[in-house]
Amino acid sequence: MGLNNKMYGLLCVVLLSLLPSQNADAAAVISIDFGSEWMKIGIVSPGVPMEIVLNKESKRKTNAVLALRDGVRTFGEDAVTVGVRFPKNTYKYLLDLLGKSYDHPLVKAYRERYPYYDIEASDRGTPVFIHDENTKFTPEELVAQLLAKAKEFAEISHGQPITECVITVPGYFNQAERRALKDAAALAGLNVLQLINDYTAIGINYGIFRRKEINDTPWYTLFFDMGAVSTKAALVEYKTVKIKEKGYVETVPQLQVIGVGFDRTLGGFEMTLRLREHLIKAWEANGGGNVRASPRAMEKLLREAERLKIVLSANTEHYAQIENLMDDKDFKVLVTRAEFEELCSDLWARVSGVVQRAVAAASGSGGGAKLVLAGGASRTPAVHEALRKTVGHDPARSINADEAATMGAVYRAASLATGYKVAPLNVRDAVLLPIQVVFTRNVDGTDKLIKRTLFGPMNPYPQKKVITFNKHTDDFTFYVNYAELDHIPSTELNYVGTLNLSQVVLTGVRDALSKHSGENIEHKGIKAHFNMDDSGILNLVNVEFVAEKTVTEEDEDKDSTLSKIGSTISKLFSSDSETPEKAEEKGDEKPKEPEKNETKANETTTDKQNATDTETKPKPKVVVLKEPIKNEEQVLNLQPLSPEQFKTSKSKIKELNVIDKKRIERETALNNLEAFVVDAQMKVDMEEYAECGTAEQIEEIKKLCSEISEWLYEEGYEAETETYEAKLTLLKDKTNPIFYKHWEHRERPDAVAAIRSMLNSSQEFLKMAKNYTKEANSERDVFTDVEIGVLEKKIDETESWLNKSIEEQNQLKKNDDIKLTVDSIREKMSNLDREVKYLVNKMKIWRPKKPAKKESDNKTENIIETEINEAEQKEKVEDGKEKTENQDEKPEISSEQMVDTGGEKEEMPQISDGTPEHSEL
Repeated sequence: MGLNNKMYGLLCVVLLSLLPSQNADAAAVISIDFGSEWMKIGIVSPGVPMEIVLNKESKRKTNAVLALRDGVRTFGEDAVTVGVRFPKNTYKYLLDLLGKSYDHPLVKAYRERYPYYDIEASDRGTPVFIHDENTKFTPEELVAQLLAKAKEFAEISHGQPITECVITVPGYFNQAERRALKDAAALAGLNVLQLINDYTAIGINYGIFRRKEINDTPWYTLFFDMGAVSTKAALVEYKTVKIKEKGYVETVPQLQVIGVGFDRTLGGFEMTLRLREHLIKAWEANGGGNVRASPRAMEKLLREAERLKIVLSANTEHYAQIENLMDDKDFKVLVTRAEFEELCSDLWARVSGVVQRAVAAASGSGGGAKLVLAGGASRTPAVHEALRKTVGHDPARSINADEAATMGAVYRAASLATGYKVAPLNVRDAVLLPIQVVFTRNVDGTDKLIKRTLFGPMNPYPQKKVITFNKHTDDFTFYVNYAELDHIPSTELNYVGTLNLSQVVLTGVRDALSKHSGENIEHKGIKAHFNMDDSGILNLVNVEFVAEKTVTEEDEDKDSTLSKIGSTISKLFSSDSETPEKAEEKGDEKPKEPEKNETKANETTTDKQNATDTETKPKPKVVVLKEPIKNEEQVLNLQPLSPEQFKTSKSKIKELNVIDKKRIERETALNNLEAFVVDAQMKVDMEEYAECGTAEQIEEIKKLCSEISEWLYEEGYEAETETYEAKLTLLKDKTNPIFYKHWEHRERPDAVAAIRSMLNSSQEFLKMAKNYTKEANSERDVFTDVEIGVLEKKIDETESWLNKSIEEQNQLKKNDDIKLTVDSIREKMSNLDREVKYLVNKMKIWRPKKPAKKESDNKTENIIETEINEAEQKEKVEDGKEKTENQDEKPEISSEQMVDTGGEKEEMPQISDGTPEHSEL
């Protein structure tokens, strides 16, 4: 059983409180678990460590559905409702379209599944929805609107703007798909701290609850996540590691993904579609007609099939029933769990395949791993049985299957955002689609194709890599592609898309080599620096030419200032200092061997130096020279949004937001006017309100309410916002005097009772205070006669004013102007309270005077003080002698001791992440 919400929240508070508390000025950050069917939002903000954001229906998850109908844009449940009647105007399962070409197999399947959508290819080759003759939407634009709605839910829930987030992404997403999701987030006004693989977020959620169990002995957990459209399994290793990120070495728990298996088309939605097909056949068997020709009827069947699937997870049979499915005919049929499992019989074998591929990818690691379930579709009994047979034990349900990824991602967001301190958990993900660099090299007059793996399967990331080209002496081009995908099932290869990622053209190579040439200069090649960031996106950081120059101290002094400045500038383009590397791997390139006579000469020189003059000749020094190489990278697969396209999409979404804002303002003004008219009509008919106004005033208000009500039901619903607001203002101007008088008459009795109670308390205090004057008690002269007189006068004045005002008010009618207002009573109470508090505070700080000292007491004190002074002087003299005697024995403090005394050692041990540097063969 998973943790309940109360325990979950408590533990999150504990975890986020392990280190110093969050900065009160820190901005809130969110996580968005954006799936094909649902989206869930987590948030962390000052004072609210981690929690799920509720939508406007106070639900913890929202349908990832967007509808646009008659200029009205709706989201979530409202959009699903619109989709039943107008499927073409409702957009769903959009995650499957991101970063794909129009002819991608999954896009083709989408068009076949939803034939009522009008989809065409855009200029970029991606699918685009034709909404109407003037409007088109790309998948990025539609996803951006859903992400913006998630952002809005969080802002409304916590009352502050949101700009930063972590978004979950299917681990199998390729480079184009990841970049497309980041573009969508940017269109939504969100800065993505990280795109985190969904199974990694689940692993974080699982690990933070078991931090005490993580030590230097690795242990493993296999997470199985079946969602709406896909299934993933990830084998995760937990252990402690040593890292150096804050300038010192520390031991922290680490999560590392070591094996992943996935199936892009195995999910709960596939089961729903098969159930719908079963219902369609049952309808047709009973002579119901061609339901496939009706998009509206097909949507009704889809919703009923989804409901039926959920019910059959807990029951052995259930009736599917739909009122007025088509042509005023109702539909009802009994479906058993056995029938459902038979419909999906071929899917259960694919469940075990995902797990087996995850275990195989770990290459023998992960023994003794426990299987833990996540994802909504994992609740299906047949899925449980298939998993049990595969792993040999019942799957564990020790996490919240729906929210584990959301909460793990928001924990990650807190660790990445500024202003928060969370208990550390180092996260290392794994590359699923290996990447290689491909280039040509001239060998014996022919061009030879060379391939070098940059990131292999299951390589950890984030990580930096370097490729060295040491055979090229002129400008050249290399390509970045996906490497061999033998580890991926053939059924999945079609979904990867084109294998070519980018082309990189290098210019200025010959000039760089010529600039750094000489007898004492050794060329180290052209180095291309790559980075696989936290989001799993590959970036070409920079390209540079590197050489080593051997100089003596004399030569170094002769170097010009300009040369030194050039070397310094070149370092700005280098990431070597950021890249922990092993020794360069040169492959089959053999190191240059010195000639025999050169070796011999060196040996002779060495002998002479050892025999005669080892100190006079300057010691050689190696200086690294770097020169940036101009590079131009061109994306070869799916083109990202250009700045112009991004600006156009942003403007389109902004226009929709403005329309929504105006619509909401108009609806709010209309609702406010309708509610106030009803409220005013009801009140003026009540005697307690009617007697607060004249007969003419009450009649005028009734007439005005009737006129506005009739106007609303006839033509008013088409009016502008300003018209509603103007009529509401007019009506309030007429009713406010009456409502105000009613409020005064209703609240006055309580206010009078309060001031009388204060007068009684003040009088009691005054009686007590008179006993604390010099005349009444010489030893307790707390108050002066003037202070007592001021309070007594204030009490008398207040009581006299109150009695007079009540008498005058009682002589007035309820519709006359108010004489004794609640505010005037409050003011009098405040003045009286100020006088009483002054005396109370004086009494708190008053202290009795000390009695006069006798002469004998003064003599005793003087003697004691003299003795203390003499003892202190003697101690100072002895202490000085001891320091003088020991001043020659002052011990030296070693660098090791400096650590204990608050100092720092010159060198700290370096921690390498094992980043290899690849070289051209």
